[in-house]
Amino acid sequence: MGHGATHQSVADIASAAMLPRSVVRRFVMTLSRLGFAKSDGKCYWLTPRVLKLGLSYLYALPFWRQAQLALEDLRAEVEQSCSMAVLDGTELVYVVRVPSRRILSMNLSIGSRLPAHVISLGRVLLAGLTDIELEQYLKDAELKRFTPHTETSPARLRGAIAQVRANGYAWIDAEFDESICGIAVPVRDSEGHVVAALNVSLMAGEWNEKKAKARFLAPLRRAAAQIRSSMLG
Repeated sequence: MGHGATHQSVADIASAAMLPRSVVRRFVMTLSRLGFAKSDGKCYWLTPRVLKLGLSYLYALPFWRQAQLALEDLRAEVEQSCSMAVLDGTELVYVVRVPSRRILSMNLSIGSRLPAHVISLGRVLLAGLTDIELEQYLKDAELKRFTPHTETSPARLRGAIAQVRANGYAWIDAEFDESICGIAVPVRDSEGHVVAALNVSLMAGEWNEKKAKARFLAPLRRAAAQIRSSMLG
């Protein structure tokens, strides 16, 4: 449930989730008892109560409210779409998204998930992993090719992530969508650990790394510092 048809049978959900029907049936019955789903006896669908689950996570992030304000200010300054994401397994999850008036081809919102290896936000989050965690990611991740520019070699990706660590920012051009590029920086907690990433999304062809770095790196780093200061109390 959540993608595709709004009303789905146990068989539909089991097929999409690649789980046994008996397991799915127990899950949806539990969700129904808790008020997160409804059923007409044949199909199930989610209720608005599921939003509480996502909002509970966001409200629990110590920096989320400040990040909302920081990204609003950043978007006003740079006049481009700005986002914050966290890492979940091999994917990044958007937790703040402030679009510009100029529409990009990707329609993203809070909760959207993308493969970490092809997005500037993801590269920054991967750069924040320990060497052991990074090796596990490279073992687990499906390094799928989305465009002719997508980096799918584990060795070259490892090198690109090392470069992000050295530079303190990530630049990706047309690796997920040929019309989009982006620059991202880490958000660190009080102990210096990377807990999130911020980026500015741009139209490919209009920007290169040199121009994007000159225009957006300092504002991004100011926004990240502003969010970090909220965690320091």
